[in-house]
Amino acid sequence: MQAIVFDSPGALTSDTLLRDVPRPVALAGQVLIRVHRAGLNFADLMMRKGVYPHPKGYPLVAGLELSGVVEVCGEGVTGFAPGDRVAGFSENAGGFAAFCAVPQERLIRLPDAMSFDAGAAFYIQSLTAWHLLHTVSKTKAGDSLLIHAIGGGVGLQLTQLAKMAGAVVIGTVGTPGKEARALAFGADRVVNRTSEDFVSVCNEMTDGIGVDKIIDSTGATILDQSFDCVRRLGHIVSYGEAEGKPLPNLWERLVQKSLTFTRLHIGHLDNRSDAWRQGVDAVVGAIMAGKLEVPIAGSYGLEEAEAMFAALESRQTAGKLVLRIAD
Repeated sequence: MQAIVFDSPGALTSDTLLRDVPRPVALAGQVLIRVHRAGLNFADLMMRKGVYPHPKGYPLVAGLELSGVVEVCGEGVTGFAPGDRVAGFSENAGGFAAFCAVPQERLIRLPDAMSFDAGAAFYIQSLTAWHLLHTVSKTKAGDSLLIHAIGGGVGLQLTQLAKMAGAVVIGTVGTPGKEARALAFGADRVVNRTSEDFVSVCNEMTDGIGVDKIIDSTGATILDQSFDCVRRLGHIVSYGEAEGKPLPNLWERLVQKSLTFTRLHIGHLDNRSDAWRQGVDAVVGAIMAGKLEVPIAGSYGLEEAEAMFAALESRQTAGKLVLRIAD
């Protein structure tokens, strides 16, 4: 079968990406999916570069997120049958391929009315956003939030879900032009970090008190600056380090205002828990009701994978990039 393969971390050229590899087998508790669409995430780019914080071995069939149809159920699988339409998260990657074996607990049944494109676009970004807001932290009406990288895929999901909860949303972008999309999705104020001081804006909008919560995917210096605009007893929630790991002064920053700091990786959530099921019901329900938009910023064939990665790395996209594998 054809698949997108990372031979080794670091410098990769386009001719190393598309390969023929053996078709996987559904082991006990796994479901073999005939993949129709796969979603690209910043984590995939980090794996390609070898800087992902949850290391994988190489060569690696890429792809964490997918949608498709159940082909075979492994021993002990219950609740799924061949022909079922599903979305899935593959912690060990493998989704950028014609077939992918996924543990049954990491699958979500797709409503008949939901397209495979949407199915490959919501799992990681929408559910990460939900759990950032409602599981590892709590978000209620009147809360003030600062969301970094608000124009990206998770940022746009965070914006919509936070506004549904009644929060005031302030966001930052590092690429001029991304402000418009976040504002259109409901953000109250968006700051371009290249031309405006987000700390001053946050303090002005909160009468000098600081925001209640910061949701960050940047790390490094942007995260460090953010401590100057969060209130005492506030909460910092991290889900990525696009600029780099938190600076070594993290402890000193936290104790200055008695802050709490949380780091979330969606793969660490218990897919059998009530919190997980609540998130799935809320997100899928909101998508189907037209209340939560999952924007698709681009669609690429397997032979266009290099262009897809380049588009993500350019930071010019506002929404999900999807890989077309089967119709």
